Amino acid sequence: MNHLVHISSKGMPKLDASQLVMSLQSNVYHLPKKYNCLPRQPNLHGLEEGAKNQFSTFSNFITTINQKKEGIGNRNSPTQLVIPNIKNGRDLPALCLDVRQKKRMSMDTLPQELKAPIPPEPSLPIRTKTVKDFQDDMEKSKASGDWKAVHNFYSTTFDSFLEINAAFKKDTNSPFNTIEDSGIDAKFVNVVYDALLNTPQDVQKSVLKGIINGLLQEWTGPRTKDDLRAYCILLQNPQFSNTSTYVIYAHLLRQIAALTEADHHFLVHWSKKISQKRFKQVVDRLLQFISLRLFPAKPEEFPPMVKCTWWIPSATKVLSLFNAANSLISPPIISYTDFYNSTLDHIDLMEEYHNWQCYGNSHRFSFCQYPFIISIAAKKVIIQRDSEQQMISIARQSLVDKVSRRQKPDMNMLFLNVKVRRTHLVSDSLDELARKKADLKKKLKVTFVGEAGLDMGGLTKEWFLLLIRQIFHPDYGMFTYHKDSQCHWFSSFKCDNYSEFRLVGALMGLAVYNSITLDIRFPPCCYKKLLSPPIVPCDHNALVGICGVTLDDLFQIMPVFQEEFGVIKSYNLKPNGDKIPVTNRNRKEYVQLYVDFLLNRSIYKQFAAFYYGFHSVCASYALLLLRPEEVEILVCGSPELDMSALQRSTQYEGYQKTDLTIRYFWDVVLGFSPDLQKKLLHFATGSDRVPVGGMADLNFKISRSETSTNWLPVAHTCFNQLCLPPYKNKKELRQKLIIGISNAEGFGLE
Repeated sequence: MNHLVHISSKGMPKLDASQLVMSLQSNVYHLPKKYNCLPRQPNLHGLEEGAKNQFSTFSNFITTINQKKEGIGNRNSPTQLVIPNIKNGRDLPALCLDVRQKKRMSMDTLPQELKAPIPPEPSLPIRTKTVKDFQDDMEKSKASGDWKAVHNFYSTTFDSFLEINAAFKKDTNSPFNTIEDSGIDAKFVNVVYDALLNTPQDVQKSVLKGIINGLLQEWTGPRTKDDLRAYCILLQNPQFSNTSTYVIYAHLLRQIAALTEADHHFLVHWSKKISQKRFKQVVDRLLQFISLRLFPAKPEEFPPMVKCTWWIPSATKVLSLFNAANSLISPPIISYTDFYNSTLDHIDLMEEYHNWQCYGNSHRFSFCQYPFIISIAAKKVIIQRDSEQQMISIARQSLVDKVSRRQKPDMNMLFLNVKVRRTHLVSDSLDELARKKADLKKKLKVTFVGEAGLDMGGLTKEWFLLLIRQIFHPDYGMFTYHKDSQCHWFSSFKCDNYSEFRLVGALMGLAVYNSITLDIRFPPCCYKKLLSPPIVPCDHNALVGICGVTLDDLFQIMPVFQEEFGVIKSYNLKPNGDKIPVTNRNRKEYVQLYVDFLLNRSIYKQFAAFYYGFHSVCASYALLLLRPEEVEILVCGSPELDMSALQRSTQYEGYQKTDLTIRYFWDVVLGFSPDLQKKLLHFATGSDRVPVGGMADLNFKISRSETSTNWLPVAHTCFNQLCLPPYKNKKELRQKLIIGISNAEGFGLE
């Protein structure tokens, strides 16, 4: 085998994806050690830069804890600790990540200044207690009620960073200076933390005192790896789930956020080794901290917001380290949706967005700098409002132009008016969108020639549905449908004009822009390419739609071959590739070139046209906020139907939900096959996909129709409204409903 690809009559290389896997060893799948890097911050010294001010109350706090006379109560229940407010907080510059600079970093590519000499590790105290020793002490304390040994262990272990390492470092004589092994005895850490919340209150207080001591210690120069280990261990402390510890937690987060990029790099790679359970707990704890600081149940528990503006930026930046760690693992440790903070759905999102646009490279914090924390529902709101503002701006400019030319304005100039014949759907649509290129950002309205329907949204939905159905039909030849993966991919045939691919891209853009969901089945790789880059480059010669692809991306499409007119073709994967045999030494290179050829090079012109079509409508900085998976959800919605959720959110007009006809209706619908349920949804709403916000976002309504029960149901898709006659029995309702939803194409007025 040479570095050459033979395209058979089926169009794809003779070597399919499954054969590739069989021919490769596991080392092919090593992931690059890269992550979305964090920007260098000004020299924030954590607590040094005002430790006297910040912690002037901490000595009082320790005294307060010692003097606080609270009953121990049940020793097996979590302790409630009360920490006084800190009123002398000094603000630091906000810690931010500008997502416009999508750099990636590995230790091999770190700037020189980050490769500073590693400072010598100080000698660690000798501690010999094992997991079994600790567990034995716990059992004895529970049985006897004497917690002295346990108390001594906790107070000693957490008294300083050195003691934390002495207790939990796997080998105190080894520096563990690699990103591959943190050197932390994770089992011992987990056992100690699992037991902590079941110890008496004075034991738990001693841990907090020790953490304060550790955070207050002065230091100069770079942090040692022992310091990083201590931070990694302290982040997993379950006590920080309690709001009474948030002042201490905030200062811990502040110090971690202020570390150098090189130190963050180590923490990211070490964090990916934490168990899924512990990893999720840390993420949830950080999200809760942000939520409760934004919307505190008891505001008096915290310092005034103006005195601790650094709390949320610090926590968000630390959370970004865990998000980076999560992205290094395939499959990820937890779902990317687990980083969503739904609390942010209730803040002024457009203010966040505008701050990010205006101050993206400054130290002014915005959640948009950390888009992983913003839910898809919140991102949809941002995109919709951004789209609306662009629509209004374009429409206003059209009006001004008309008036300046002393022409009479009319309402049609405020819309993108598409007029098509059903018999020439694709060609008419292509002509209309090409001719009205300047109007693509206006509100879309569709008219079918010869039909009396008025477009209040329903005609637009049907236009999308019919156009997509026709373009993606195998006979049309633009896309190939792969049965195994149940998705479409771009045909690699060469042609003189790729305008129809641009049309498909524009359709996807218009769907997002006009909040329409489409039944398109592209593999995830397509959306990754669509955001490569997320903003159209100013240089028209720059490559677009090219992204790093792997065998995993190929698996989502192949192994299935495609037709290329029965001709066998050969392509060099690299210069003189036909003369280079594939060997064990270069097979990884061959595989990468092979995958890149299939998913990037062989379809470049097709995908570039598709890319430019999409961005001609959707060009916006809001795209920088989106993951490829989120673009897919915005375009396609969710295919998973939950008709029970639809039942719960349905509104009624002329009916009560307890009426017999309504009860018949839901008995029938809930018993439908998934295919019939999709037909019902399409009949009533114009789409069989569920929008981002779920069934509740459909605002589905059932209205009483006073027509004869001999009539079929009627739908107003622009309003997601079903008009249902009061059928006398379930059998009649089922029969009429199936006839109606199975013959649901076309619009008309009586």
